[in-house]
Amino acid sequence: MSIFTKIITGEIPSYKVAENDDFIAFLDINPNAKGHTLVVPKKEENKIFDLSKEEYRSLMDFSYRVAKALEKTVLCKRIGMSVIGLEVPHVHVHLIPINAMADMQFQQKVKFTNEEFVSLAKSISGNFE
Repeated sequence: MSIFTKIITGEIPSYKVAENDDFIAFLDINPNAKGHTLVVPKKEENKIFDLSKEEYRSLMDFSYRVAKALEKTVLCKRIGMSVIGLEVPHVHVHLIPINAMADMQFQQKVKFTNEEFVSLAKSISGNFE
């Protein structure tokens, strides 16, 4: 069972920003930038291209909606998207508000308090459509 499945089942807490029957989006607790969000299918699958075409399309649609909420919440030049999948064997899309290429390199991290995470998650969630 992946750490993301434990988040989905509520065994591990998260700063959830959006959820439906098939997907969940929550703030990355070790973010590259303010608003760095992970979009995860509830079905545990290791590799993104092992998803069916329909599951993949649905993941991208949900990710789009989360990205639009991020754009309304976090001041940035754009929302970057990355799918790497080596760090956790469960498909996940990184949505990262970016202002420079370095924001996507997973080398610089920013720190937030619990209160800042809670407030940000609530703000993003309020902009999710």
